[in-house]
Amino acid sequence: MERANLSIAVIARNEADRIGRLLESARFAGEILVVDSGSTDDTRAVCRSHGANVLDHPWMGYAAQKQIALEEAGSEWVLSLDADEAVSESLAEEIRAAIDNAPPDVGGFSMPRLSYYLGRWIRHGGWYPDRKARLVRKGRGRWVGDSLHERLEVDGRVIPLSQPILHYVYRDISDQLATIDRFSSIAARERGRASGFYVLAGLGHAAGKFAECYLWKLGLMDGWAGLVIAVNSAWYAFLKHAKAWEMSLDEDDSTRH
Repeated sequence: MERANLSIAVIARNEADRIGRLLESARFAGEILVVDSGSTDDTRAVCRSHGANVLDHPWMGYAAQKQIALEEAGSEWVLSLDADEAVSESLAEEIRAAIDNAPPDVGGFSMPRLSYYLGRWIRHGGWYPDRKARLVRKGRGRWVGDSLHERLEVDGRVIPLSQPILHYVYRDISDQLATIDRFSSIAARERGRASGFYVLAGLGHAAGKFAECYLWKLGLMDGWAGLVIAVNSAWYAFLKHAKAWEMSLDEDDSTRH
């Protein structure tokens, strides 16, 4: 069967334990391009064993790195994915049909993203449908955004697809906590130093985030996993406030010496 005029573009660093699942799901594409930013594990070897082209490039941030992958891809259409994602068989079929029949004014396609965590697919709590624009006609899109919220801007009409990207979001709870720690530090640096009252506001934000995830967006329907997600979402909301306040302590210490 002739493969689609499609490149799948991936950014990666130290993803040898899970990128194979993505690469297996990407075999329907004409090209798989992985932009690696200094992996010290077997990521590059795993990618090459699956027939992927591997480009080494120093880390420049999520949006910039994904833009490099987009520009280096060689097909008319480019699907941007992360190493912890995969293409469902139903989405692969939908993509093939979509790009074969896309009118000239269509610049890209969006699709829902369905996350798997703690032994189940998460369909509530704000995690689904989590629609993303990821499939773009070459030369009609660019990655923009800050260090936490990159997004693909598309020139032209964006058509929604119905089948999901599969997202294996965290390896385990420890991985989620490590991500929360890293992202809350980035958010605090972007916010800048804050007073102790900001920590108090963080308590309110955390309570509101738990209620939003678990009650309003029905995270309770996802069982114990939904509870863990809601509590950790609240913890992230509080932690970024607390870390912004902590930065002011560093400033105070420097003025005392």
